[in-house]
Amino acid sequence: MASIEEQIASLEEEIRRTPYNKATSGHIGRLRARIAFLRLEREKRSRGKGGGVGYAVRKSGHATVALVGYPSVGKSTLLTRLTGANSQSAAYDFTTVSIIPGMLEAAGASIQVLDMPGLVPGASRGRGRGREVLSVVRSADLILFLIDKDHPNFRGLLEELEDAGIRVNARRPRIVITPALRGGLTVTSTVRLTRLDEEAAVDIAREFGVHNGTIVFREDGTPEHLIDVLAGNRVYLPAILAVNKSDLIGPTDRSRIRDQVKPFEPIFIAAETGQNLDELVLAIVRALAFIRIYLRPPGGEADRVEPLILRGGSRVQDLLARLPPELGANFKAALVWGRSARFPGQTVGREHVLADEDVVTVVVQRGRAAAS
Repeated sequence: MASIEEQIASLEEEIRRTPYNKATSGHIGRLRARIAFLRLEREKRSRGKGGGVGYAVRKSGHATVALVGYPSVGKSTLLTRLTGANSQSAAYDFTTVSIIPGMLEAAGASIQVLDMPGLVPGASRGRGRGREVLSVVRSADLILFLIDKDHPNFRGLLEELEDAGIRVNARRPRIVITPALRGGLTVTSTVRLTRLDEEAAVDIAREFGVHNGTIVFREDGTPEHLIDVLAGNRVYLPAILAVNKSDLIGPTDRSRIRDQVKPFEPIFIAAETGQNLDELVLAIVRALAFIRIYLRPPGGEADRVEPLILRGGSRVQDLLARLPPELGANFKAALVWGRSARFPGQTVGREHVLADEDVVTVVVQRGRAAAS
């Protein structure tokens, strides 16, 4: 019987041989679903065997940025420039042999930056300890891709992350799957589906062992969207791209690189000299979308000097996680002034989504000390 790798290779070859059109889209979708399922099975077997030696990285700060690139593109030099951390570096491949963290202070936030071994072709299949590196990337808040003139294959990096279930600058598909014990599969949608028909959706679901239940599309989804939801292990991360050693890159090569990396807007830097690092730091801060929350004690004034820094989209629950534990344990409600409130001093619960420069008072249960 063929190994999992051989089965995946055979299916990928069949996809390459099959011309893509409306008549073949369903068949190609089923092949891709089978590949995704086999990759999940490969990961399960790898974990069952111990999965190799991983990297233990303790997250700290307000957010974590993963430096992703090929070996010898200057990741270690960039980490040192941004954070002052010491990461062994030299002018040859595979110098960084472990994850090196550093802390970047910017816009009032502490941003953990991780330098890690460079990715090589086949990293998602385990080559060059790629699975361990990619597992660290999955837990980051932002990916900072780094390439240079000698290592320009940005698409190759994206493909390795895609194969590892990391979706870059994408959002989770709006598809809801509700399994059932019997009754077959029913496909419905709230919009007109133009890229995936009902029969193909049912066939893809069956590849993952889903034979009964409902699939509801709340967007015009593709086979890949449905596969991602069925796989259940995808992560969706923002990313930016920097091109290092740009002091050695002329206008013609810069134009060529811009065309190759679209729709990304590359930031041309030189880590060795510090060129354009201020622009890169601004891009990191913008991509992480920090918000400032001002705490206000009951009956008092808001502390406008030291805001609490959170990520955009954070809820009151996330705010409580940054405060003394007794506030979360005895939480009753929060009073909010600012853009997220329908009116000043709105009473909200744990799931309320906060906005930049909101003022918040935390109210605890009666008989307990109120605080903010």
